[in-house]
Amino acid sequence: MAAIITDQIRILNAKNFVNEVSNTSNSYYSFIGLPNSSDYQTNWNTSPPSPKDNFDQENSYWDSMIALKKIVASDVRLVVPKRFWSSGTVYEMYRHDYSSANQAPQSGATSLYSASYFVINENYRVYICLQNGTDPDNPLGRSSLDQPDFTDLEPRAAGTSSDGYVWKYLYTIKPSEVTKFESTDYMPVPSDWETGTDNAAVRDNAVDGSIKIVLVTGKGVGLGTANRVYTRVPIKGDGTGAECTVFIDNNQQVNSVVVSSQGSGYTYGNLDLVAGGVPLGTTRPTFNVIIPPKGGHGKDIYRELGAYNVLLYSRIENDPQNPDFITGNEFARVGLVENPLSYNSTAILTSLKASAVNALKLVGASYSTVTFNYDAEVTQTVATGTTAVGRVINYDQTTGVLKYWQDRAQSGFTTAGIAQTNPKYGFDRVEFTSTPSTGGSLNIAGGSEVLAIDSTFSGISTVINNRTYYLGQTFASGLANPEVKKHSGNIIYVDNRPAVTRSSNQKEDIKIILQF
Repeated sequence: MAAIITDQIRILNAKNFVNEVSNTSNSYYSFIGLPNSSDYQTNWNTSPPSPKDNFDQENSYWDSMIALKKIVASDVRLVVPKRFWSSGTVYEMYRHDYSSANQAPQSGATSLYSASYFVINENYRVYICLQNGTDPDNPLGRSSLDQPDFTDLEPRAAGTSSDGYVWKYLYTIKPSEVTKFESTDYMPVPSDWETGTDNAAVRDNAVDGSIKIVLVTGKGVGLGTANRVYTRVPIKGDGTGAECTVFIDNNQQVNSVVVSSQGSGYTYGNLDLVAGGVPLGTTRPTFNVIIPPKGGHGKDIYRELGAYNVLLYSRIENDPQNPDFITGNEFARVGLVENPLSYNSTAILTSLKASAVNALKLVGASYSTVTFNYDAEVTQTVATGTTAVGRVINYDQTTGVLKYWQDRAQSGFTTAGIAQTNPKYGFDRVEFTSTPSTGGSLNIAGGSEVLAIDSTFSGISTVINNRTYYLGQTFASGLANPEVKKHSGNIIYVDNRPAVTRSSNQKEDIKIILQF
């Protein structure tokens, strides 16, 4: 039994995903994580490992997560492959019948959406190629010489080179859309094509089943008088009203065909030469009437261009009001999580930013001068024989806030989840506390400073020398929990990448592309 799932379900799934992200009852977040990638793999920066897709790894991704940024409706968009027009390139043309038996001549694509049949010009206008100079003498098409730059509603040639190309203008990408939704390989399509006013003229100009292009596949022989033009030659099929003009050259062969009336309602068709008065000759000419997508060219941009890719955009920047995204240290993983929960809650997280790590508010004579090495261990003896241990993510000498994380290695397990034979701190993950039973000062690996958790501090901000500093997390007795519930929601995308070190004056644009 032969079966196929068509490309249209991919487009449907992409649309549905965009709608899910835009639905205010859902919460999607991008995240950054893994501040110590070199501990996982020494050559991580030159050869990041492929992420693993299993439940064990999902837990590990949560353990090393640093912070999350909410993705709102204006941060998600359908995108399609980006191809800038370039002079001398042979582009493929739109055809309704590409298949394994009728491959696109340039790329060998076996489907329309795999062919290079649309372009973007230098002014960010997008065009579909309806004719690329294909004829019996140029069965593979010809080089494009004239860049399209018009906004006419009807298809036409782009210039005067007679390269044989016919282009159809579709839409213009706005500068704001370029910033958020253009990537190296993809460009956005309008978000509201069905109802928006910006592209209403193109959309409303579309006619279902209208004929724009007729290809000459066989020129014929002995077609009556040389250099003759036959007008109003009907196109017969299941539609009505389409007519064309047939040009006969001095060799009594068909030179070209131009559609003079597009008609409507066609899903197939052919030229009725007899009704048009065209002699059949000793060898009858042949044609291929190109059928437009459902609704006509420009009616459904998503179907016409194969919009089954989604780009989600996040800008990570430093916010003094909410410093969840650390500086100084690095991250080597980005990802996407669906509907995580708020910490210690069953409610879906809704804040625009959220910290995924614990934090300590420290006090001591040297708290404003001590230096913590990134990823170094910091420990606290909370009771006889019981030690809390964390790894340093970030330390602020001004506020005394230490952000840390606890991974499996500090609980007697390897990063693969395998128990160690002789764990340094035992198999239990012990939490830091502001009320230890043994004094509880913190030990900094490689240092001799004596610091303690400030059990007197509670709140989300602190005032130092008449200046208010926001901490990003709410502290109680010097301890702050993550703002997101670990291991909640679904991690649906993970990208391991060379480490990026965050500085206080930089921003990162994260663009996640999902292919359906």
